[in-house]
Amino acid sequence: MCAGFLFLLLLTGGSSSNHTQPPDAEGLYNQSHLEGESSSNQTQSPDDQNSRGDGSSSNHTQPPDDQYDSEEGDLPDHCADADVIKHLNLSDKVKFYQARPTKHNRRSTNVTLFIYLYSILDVKEKEQELVAYFWMVMWWRNKFINWKPRDFCGTSEVTVPAELLWKPDLTIEEVTNKDKLFNTQYLTIRYDGWIHQKSGMVLVSTCKMDFHRFPFDTQICNLTFKSIQHPSRQMKLLSALTNNDILSFTGYYMKTESEWLLMDVTVDTSEVYNFGFFLSVLDYTMTIKRRSVLYVANFIVPVLFFLCLDLASFLISESGGEKLSFKVTVLLAVTVMQLILNDILPPSSDRIPLIAVYCIGVFTLMMLSLLETILMMYLMEKDHVSQDQEADKDQSLDMNKSIPCVRVFDQSPAGMPPELLPQVKEGSSSQLTQETQDSENLSDELREVLKTVVLLLSSRKEEKEPGYWTTKTKTLNRIYFIVYFLAASVFLVSVFSVWLHEDR
Repeated sequence: MCAGFLFLLLLTGGSSSNHTQPPDAEGLYNQSHLEGESSSNQTQSPDDQNSRGDGSSSNHTQPPDDQYDSEEGDLPDHCADADVIKHLNLSDKVKFYQARPTKHNRRSTNVTLFIYLYSILDVKEKEQELVAYFWMVMWWRNKFINWKPRDFCGTSEVTVPAELLWKPDLTIEEVTNKDKLFNTQYLTIRYDGWIHQKSGMVLVSTCKMDFHRFPFDTQICNLTFKSIQHPSRQMKLLSALTNNDILSFTGYYMKTESEWLLMDVTVDTSEVYNFGFFLSVLDYTMTIKRRSVLYVANFIVPVLFFLCLDLASFLISESGGEKLSFKVTVLLAVTVMQLILNDILPPSSDRIPLIAVYCIGVFTLMMLSLLETILMMYLMEKDHVSQDQEADKDQSLDMNKSIPCVRVFDQSPAGMPPELLPQVKEGSSSQLTQETQDSENLSDELREVLKTVVLLLSSRKEEKEPGYWTTKTKTLNRIYFIVYFLAASVFLVSVFSVWLHEDR
């Protein structure tokens, strides 16, 4: 039992990965643009090459704007964002936001996602839902957008309403509240055609949880990003960062984790066959581990203490009712703990949680101990009843034996046997009366003495010779205590060893 308690203390701690320095998000951000361009293996049009300058390495360098003075009067015309929007002619619905932004239908649109977990707000065990706050940056290239920053006073990017341009129709399979997805109202357009969308989302997603090792459980929750309408040949989803970079970035900027620790984050891209065609899918997987310190201190240890109290109750004598009432009180306390556990764990579980096995096992041991106490008290009471009956019987026999000796002196001459009448007649009437009075006094004294002797003999007999069942109950109680202690120790060691060292 003590070994099991020590096992609990070894596993209550835990920490997520150490993140001392965040990754270079800007460098990875720019590198993902270059990789997205190289992975498409598409020939650029002359307009695209002119818009990008001498090569892809200068794709994201800011255009020089120090040639313009800071005074408003010295600035030339066409320096406002409205001039750039007018130049792009975004009012063309067919060209910009009614069709996919590519100049050839056989060329896919690569959509790059940069997702990281900002905080874990809540984990609802009974509903099996994860409530978390995410930041997501999504970018793609629109081949119809192009301008030279030097023609607009070095303006390299503008912000426009989201309804003016085509956007990827992404959805998350596990999210139950679809209204809060991608509700950003503005998009940022760069001079080379790259479009960025940034959004913060509070996602309530379903997560199938396994509570078999609660509260030492580790849960895996997924977020599956995919398009609704576009197959993989038209739109591909890419990840901006590697798994290690995402974990480092998330661990550095994560604010709150509630009672959970973020252990790992992975992002995988694949294609799945759905609705008659292949879809590009990006799977964001989070591995979180529960902080178990409070559950150990507030639930597991108290139940273990109740079991220790039940073991200590064997030192209480069965002669009174204190032992029985004490065991019933401890058993009711464990029942209250089970009711609290029932409110935490969900009713739908593939396997019985080990904490439920732990509570049921402790409850069963304590119930058997209570039944043993009731049986011992019944046997001892049976022994006491038989001893009282024997004592009453012996007392009545002793009294009956003393009465004939006294009745000789109590009878009158008329009631005496014929053989004694001649002797009585020889005495005088006065002498007979005196003898009768003396005999009556002697008989009263003899009765009192006999009663006292009988009571002393019966009490000494009870003290010196305990009953049969009293002797047996003492032996049975010792044997049951040894068996009870061994069974409780084996049970606790088995449960804790599986609890703390079971692999998922």
